Amino acid sequence: MEPLVRVPTAPGAPFHLPPKLEGLRRIAYNLWWSWHPRARMMFSRIDAGSYARYRNPIPVLAGQVAWAQLLENPAFMAEYASILREFDEYMANGADHWFAREHAARLPGHIAYFCAEYGFHESLGIYSGGLGVLAGDHMKTASDMALPLIGVGLLYRNGYFRQTIDADGHQEHAYPDYDPGQLPILRVLDHLGDPLSVTVELPERTVSVDVWAVHVGRVPVLLLDTDTPDNDDSDRPITHILYVRGREMRLHQELVLGVGGVRALRALGIAPAVWHLNEGHSAFLLAERARELVAGGASLDDAWRSVSRDSVFTIHTPVSAGNERFDTDLVRRVAGPLLDGDGRPGTGGVPLDQVLDLGLGVERDTSQFDMTAFSLRLTHGANAVSQLHGHTANATWQGVTPHEILGLTNGVHTPTWIGLPIRDALERYTDADLDAMDDAHEADRFWERIARIPDEELWEAHQRQKLELSIFARGRLRNQFARHGEAPATLEELEEVLDPGVLTIGFARRFATYKRASLLFTDLDRLARSLWDADRPVQVIFAGKAHPADRPGQGVIQDIFGRSRSPKLRGRVFILEDYDIRIARFLVQGVDVWLNNPRRPLEASGTSGMKAAANGVLNMSVLDGWWDEGWTGDNGWAIGGRETSPDDGAQDWADAQDLYRILEQELIPAYYERDQDGIPVRFVQLMRNSIASTIWRFSTTRMLHQYVERLYLPAAGADLTATRPRRG
Repeated sequence: MEPLVRVPTAPGAPFHLPPKLEGLRRIAYNLWWSWHPRARMMFSRIDAGSYARYRNPIPVLAGQVAWAQLLENPAFMAEYASILREFDEYMANGADHWFAREHAARLPGHIAYFCAEYGFHESLGIYSGGLGVLAGDHMKTASDMALPLIGVGLLYRNGYFRQTIDADGHQEHAYPDYDPGQLPILRVLDHLGDPLSVTVELPERTVSVDVWAVHVGRVPVLLLDTDTPDNDDSDRPITHILYVRGREMRLHQELVLGVGGVRALRALGIAPAVWHLNEGHSAFLLAERARELVAGGASLDDAWRSVSRDSVFTIHTPVSAGNERFDTDLVRRVAGPLLDGDGRPGTGGVPLDQVLDLGLGVERDTSQFDMTAFSLRLTHGANAVSQLHGHTANATWQGVTPHEILGLTNGVHTPTWIGLPIRDALERYTDADLDAMDDAHEADRFWERIARIPDEELWEAHQRQKLELSIFARGRLRNQFARHGEAPATLEELEEVLDPGVLTIGFARRFATYKRASLLFTDLDRLARSLWDADRPVQVIFAGKAHPADRPGQGVIQDIFGRSRSPKLRGRVFILEDYDIRIARFLVQGVDVWLNNPRRPLEASGTSGMKAAANGVLNMSVLDGWWDEGWTGDNGWAIGGRETSPDDGAQDWADAQDLYRILEQELIPAYYERDQDGIPVRFVQLMRNSIASTIWRFSTTRMLHQYVERLYLPAAGADLTATRPRRG
């Protein structure tokens, strides 16, 4: 099968491999390995220490490897041959997948997907949280479905910050320094075979932008990089830090993303049929495309209409701070040299005043340029990320958006997030193929056959994942408290905490104040009684970061850390530092219950609970975001109801009381009531219901089916009258 999108790249790091193992290079430079555990284990077998340190295969293969021993190891060579064959078959196949069967003839070109962050794997730290992980899952699923899509983002040399928590609970920030030569990324080449760079005009200078690519299965993602010797030292850091605090630097980043991304695609000869803006950070791509059309002779009105016709937009947050805005004076000064023109055909510019008018927000504040409003006005279709968020977004943006904002609920890439023991049970008893979830045949509704898994095997699979979490978390806590100077006796005690036999609740996400991470501590005495019950104890694990500029969020972390070390809660409440994709995998696979209690309706979607649910972890959540539609009454618990009080304090109190009621009267009894074999039968049935009700419905496979049919194909002008109704 020909590549869905062809992006020429230079060879990677110059490490030497034995000829019989040369296929390792192909696998290492494709993030396919990030969601195929056997491939990850193969690289760990080559050099366990190097893989544990770097979490990616490039440093492993570039290191000192005892190749002769591996070549003489029949088990390793057989496993390598099997994995290489599986990878090559994956890359060559795709013609029989859902999109190719149903819609390939309707899409006249590629889909270009722009996002400010991508969370593929913990080794490539160009993500901060949910938006990036959703984008990463989107790319992986597009690859699985053989969708002709190409991503565009930024290569952050310093990534997002690494978090430590000091002995007083203060969040501390450190930024890594990534070496592209040690990462699974490759330099993109132009049509002459030279390294590809594009330029972006900024005030009084032109910035050069290098183009890299990360291959995510069949899908390439272009990463733009200003840290090149061609640039002045003051411009090289533009792409260094994700969500940099300075507003002017942030605007520079978003101009590079939007404008530089369009120019990189043009330089590669890629003419997308659909342009997808995932959040407003890339909105300047719309202005750049209009500028191109005007330069080519189109009238300004025709240019805006043309840009709108094939562009789509996803909005991810109802929270004001999550919608990007810039002072108009700043936009005039920084973007003016790039965009401003009189709008006459052939002049190559668009009037900046008109750009600013199109970015006028709901409040009609002429001092602010609203990237979300600009994107909504200039796209063919737009979607929110849950049904409830759709209602909220339409009410919020009424008068701005020219079309209804669809409610297309987020999903997760199941093969990335489901634990091996649970996956093994699913595949053995339901004939599930989690790597081919896009098959549309009714006979493949494997989630309806989950009842075939015996209670004892489902419980044993869950207990194995819980044990893995306990071992991992103890190690992290020991390192954390050793750095605080805790005594050896205290560190030794950590070997006994997080008993897998104890009911374990997980809470992990960004520590924004509206997420109410401290709600569980509303009544400390009542909570402590449950945590320390001699016969039915409970333990809680927290994890998450607050943006370096979010002082209130950092205060939440300090509060939780302090409580975790208090006499009442010490030994039952823990907070893990430096939350990333790896920690997230352990948590969503290994806790018993996933707690989420935002202030409704401020949680647009939330995907961590979906990841947990697919593993049989039960959600205990406010009816907000995805859980408002995901809760069925028998697959977890709903905190509170759908009516909310205008008094935040009263609402917080009411939700806390209901949380305690569920914990004491429903959750704890269900977990600790056991049959003669020690199986919590009622709890296991809830686990089974959790998997069955979510594993397809809240997958990125279902999500992308909807994106294709309700956003992409309409934007491409496709006739969908003959399309069969889709399941789910």
